[in-house]
Amino acid sequence: VQLVESGGGLVQAGGSLRLSCAASGSIFRINAMGWYRRAPGKQRELVAVITSGGSTRYADSVKNRFTISRDNAKNTVYLQMNSLKAEDTAVYYCTVEYEYWGQGTQVTVSS
Repeated sequence: VQLVESGGGLVQAGGSLRLSCAASGSIFRINAMGWYRRAPGKQRELVAVITSGGSTRYADSVKNRFTISRDNAKNTVYLQMNSLKAEDTAVYYCTVEYEYWGQGTQVTVSS
């Protein structure tokens, strides 16, 4: 299974970014798709996860600012990030079933 992420970049505080992650390869049925992040000097943390049925879970720090969604037909998961803060700066990793991981995409929020 290969995961290709896109959408990271540099944005000012208060701005928005949208991350995408497309999964390909030997995929029969994907249940959980999600995003983690690792900030400099910190441990990796869950950002958001979504099941095939549409159930979602968010880290408290991103609730009401970030929205996770997915297109099951395209095996793609998205993360819409609004009202970005400097503390959201991190490398964001896509995951499928917590088993497969993307290469990471850098998100930098300038204050």
